[in-house]
Amino acid sequence: MSDNSQYIVSARKYRPATFASVVGQKYLTSTLKNSISTGRLAQAYLFCGPRGVGKTSCARIFARTINCTNPTPDGEACGVCDSCQAITKGNSFNLIELDAASNNSVDDIRALIEQVNVPPQQGRYKVFIIDEVHMLSSQAFNAFLKTLEEPPKYAIFILATTEKHKVIPTILSRCQIYDFKRITVDDMVEHLKYVAADRGVSADPRALGIIARKADGAMRDALSIFDQVAASSPNGITYESTLDNLNVLDYDFYFRLVDAFASGNISDALLIYKDIRDKGFDSLFFINGLANHVRNLMVAADQRTLPLLELDADTAESFKAQTAKLPLQWYYAAMKILNDADYKYRTSSNKQLLVEVTLIRLCQLQQPATPPFDLAEDLPSLRNPLQAPANNPEISSAPAPASAPTQSAAPVQSARVDPPLSASTTPPVAPAVRESAPKLKPASSSSHSTRRPRSFRLSENRETTTAHTLEERHEDFTDEDFNRAWEEFMAAHSDMHILLSAMRVAQKERKSATEFMLVVEHPAQIQAFESSMTQLVMFLRERLRNDGISLETRINESIEYEKPLPPHEFLKKAVEHNASLGEFLKNIEAEIAL
Repeated sequence: MSDNSQYIVSARKYRPATFASVVGQKYLTSTLKNSISTGRLAQAYLFCGPRGVGKTSCARIFARTINCTNPTPDGEACGVCDSCQAITKGNSFNLIELDAASNNSVDDIRALIEQVNVPPQQGRYKVFIIDEVHMLSSQAFNAFLKTLEEPPKYAIFILATTEKHKVIPTILSRCQIYDFKRITVDDMVEHLKYVAADRGVSADPRALGIIARKADGAMRDALSIFDQVAASSPNGITYESTLDNLNVLDYDFYFRLVDAFASGNISDALLIYKDIRDKGFDSLFFINGLANHVRNLMVAADQRTLPLLELDADTAESFKAQTAKLPLQWYYAAMKILNDADYKYRTSSNKQLLVEVTLIRLCQLQQPATPPFDLAEDLPSLRNPLQAPANNPEISSAPAPASAPTQSAAPVQSARVDPPLSASTTPPVAPAVRESAPKLKPASSSSHSTRRPRSFRLSENRETTTAHTLEERHEDFTDEDFNRAWEEFMAAHSDMHILLSAMRVAQKERKSATEFMLVVEHPAQIQAFESSMTQLVMFLRERLRNDGISLETRINESIEYEKPLPPHEFLKKAVEHNASLGEFLKNIEAEIAL
């Protein structure tokens, strides 16, 4: 059993001690080494970049190298001289560090300036490292300006920050700025392999890839996660143990989901989502993970963008193989759907239903619903209607079963947009892209179809077929039939009191076979009709089986309305017609105000 008192966490044990050991910052460390070898040292440096990428480590290496009394031929510190040993042990007077996150006042900066005036007792330079410099107060920044601009020759300031935009411009203008980049997944995996070998821990490269992606570009975070997984995996770091410890959703779930989307299998998609929920994963985490997976598939579609994946070679090949199953437009539409789900998730009262509806929409992207079930869908179809077979004017839909009876008057069809067009006309447009494509004029259109949209209805024989027809209905009807349908609407909508009041007093004038004028007495009644006109017209069309019915409203101008009187005028008129009211007002000494 190992002695736990001697254990040092990997983030500290494997902290870079030389420029060569800094991970993922090759060009930046080369620049610093060249400036040291040529003696072109600035008085102030600003190291900025994400957390855990080596800013403070490079500052310490820089301080040790410029004070080393016996540097190596390649420009690194020797690590054995007194100056190097003192800095390594943390007791060097030539290296002073200040954490600006907790020491950000003017007094703290003044104390630092006092130390600047003391020359180095050993070595040539005195280096001041101020970490998280953006946390300094504005007064502290101002107090520091003069010293930063004209320090003694032996003083060098290295400022480190994760938020460069918060550092005032007057500080930035006095520093050489070095931007540290996020460490790539490949660089992290290579370093983690070295750490695992040095620790004597067997590690699956796929597991190290998960750790690297979880760290999100921070080497320090990757080493901390490595220790966490290694502590819970005494038999070695495996892919499965890493998934369990880090609460990471396996890529296999996402690959299976996309396969379900490609085949339009809604049941499989919902069952996979249930399995994910049963494993304890948050639905918002799942939505964001699926969106990232779809993004990776889109990136894998082009060989030039493959480096953007930041994945190991085997996983990248899996993405490349799956991306060919769906058209590129599918990924654009899927990312929009997932982004909308992420936006609506926080305000949704039924989050599980929101996610399930999102999965259903993704399954139906290649098989859009046909009218009238597409009315709630605002995304265009991914099918190209111009590629429909020339000998089949119908848009693909579920055909009626062979046992369905044939209707002689109006045969049941698959979802048809318009009657068959001649060879010289434009091919039909799929219902799901009706909004985005130019509207097409049918070859044979009646006067009613040019004035109003068509009404969609399901086939009457619902037991034998699920298809529906888009043909307009034009059955004749009498005034009695119209009045009967009118009364049926009133009986079926007894809770619409304002509309029913207007319907009772409205005079119905038939202008043509299908056009009616509703004459009312007051503008409020017109407003009541207008607010429910669509519902009323659709009801009448369905009852009378005529899609040409239209309603208009106007006010009966022959009725004269008495203008409302102001309160005092109304009271005067009331007194003239009611002597008792006038006597009462006189007894209480009331006056009619003007």
